[in-house]
Amino acid sequence: MHQAGRLFRDQRADVLNAGSLPRRLGNLTQATNLSGDPRMLTVGDLFPQFSCQACVGTGKDDVKLLSNADYAGKWVVYFFYPKDFTFVCPTELAEFNKQLKAFADRDTSVVGGSTDNEYSHLAWRRSHSDLEHLEYPLVAAQKLAPELGILEKAEGFCLRATFIVDPNGVIQWVDVNQGRVGRNVAEVLRVLDALQSDELCPCNWKKGDPYVKVG
Repeated sequence: MHQAGRLFRDQRADVLNAGSLPRRLGNLTQATNLSGDPRMLTVGDLFPQFSCQACVGTGKDDVKLLSNADYAGKWVVYFFYPKDFTFVCPTELAEFNKQLKAFADRDTSVVGGSTDNEYSHLAWRRSHSDLEHLEYPLVAAQKLAPELGILEKAEGFCLRATFIVDPNGVIQWVDVNQGRVGRNVAEVLRVLDALQSDELCPCNWKKGDPYVKVG
């Protein structure tokens, strides 16, 4: 009964309109979104300092504490999803895992997470064949998600949000999908390539294409 009820709630979470569009902010500051500030962090903001429990495997000891210090001086893709034990979310987790070498080739770490706790992540990974062999951590983002401003207003789960953070800890890209729509991991890689190029990249640019020349 407990699992059936949970699946019903989580199915509902995956099909709700999870807050829709990303918000553009007037001033790009390096302020963190401390509790009480409902705005979503955006480009130019510092990614919040965090210390979270995370599931890093499927063994009994595969829960550990992760923090910003683990990613100091690195590019990081943080992606958040509504709920464990849902239907769209595992397709995203599996695709990020398939593309993990592509991120590693770009010296970039990948971190996933939701407001579920680390033991829910562990149970989900153990029960889902596509998630058993994930090679990146899933954080328990109960505190981190509100600081990022990515909680769905009515039910408090994570919006389907992605952040690319540079080696200085500054957010360089934010993307948020409607809850029923999975994100495009290839697009995350494309944008990462553009950001790391430090060049002017035109519409639909992809790695190997010419940059915009000025003058």
